[in-house]
Amino acid sequence: MKILDLKKQFKHLYQPSAKKVEAVQVPSLQFAMVDGAIEKGSEPGKSPGFAEATQALYGLVYTLKFMLKKRKTNAIDYPVMALEGLWWVEDGFFDITVKDNWFYTLMIMQPDVITKEVFEEAREQVRKKKGDSEMLSKIKLAHFEEGLCVQTMHIGPYATEPATIERMKEFIAENGLEDNVGPRGGKHHEIYLSDPRKAAPDKMKTVLRHPVVKI
Repeated sequence: MKILDLKKQFKHLYQPSAKKVEAVQVPSLQFAMVDGAIEKGSEPGKSPGFAEATQALYGLVYTLKFMLKKRKTNAIDYPVMALEGLWWVEDGFFDITVKDNWFYTLMIMQPDVITKEVFEEAREQVRKKKGDSEMLSKIKLAHFEEGLCVQTMHIGPYATEPATIERMKEFIAENGLEDNVGPRGGKHHEIYLSDPRKAAPDKMKTVLRHPVVKI
């Protein structure tokens, strides 16, 4: 069986240091992706739509993993990568403390051996096992290239992210860069390395990443 060590291959993108902010070049990567929006008056941790999207996404990517692992020929095993979220607003400025106007793309990286045909086969397997749903039908397989970004590891609850983002903004300003998040149309990127249902809030790890441009 062939083993794809995605976590080792992309360690520089998924395990950055919490002690420093750094610039990285993020190549075109393949993801299972689904779009949604936080309901008015809600937030990600309490949003029914967000929970449904997360459940549907995980259901499909685990089906893909085991489908390839159990193949009689050319079997392949690989880790299910971390859940990621791209966040933005359609109007005004992105404010991490105001959450009920957020749009999102939830995504989980997929190895390039996953083709459109294999992806659709896995979707059909999920439908036969759990039934169809609008969210399952919305999940797509696509490449996403983020390009030049600034990132760091945030340790702690989501509520304390603004302080880490301020460190990122200082690094951006000091290095002749400009943050693309906000009016320029860039998206705030979070990579969830901890399960908030299990991890102590002060121990949670979240990669924070912002696309930037050189001034």
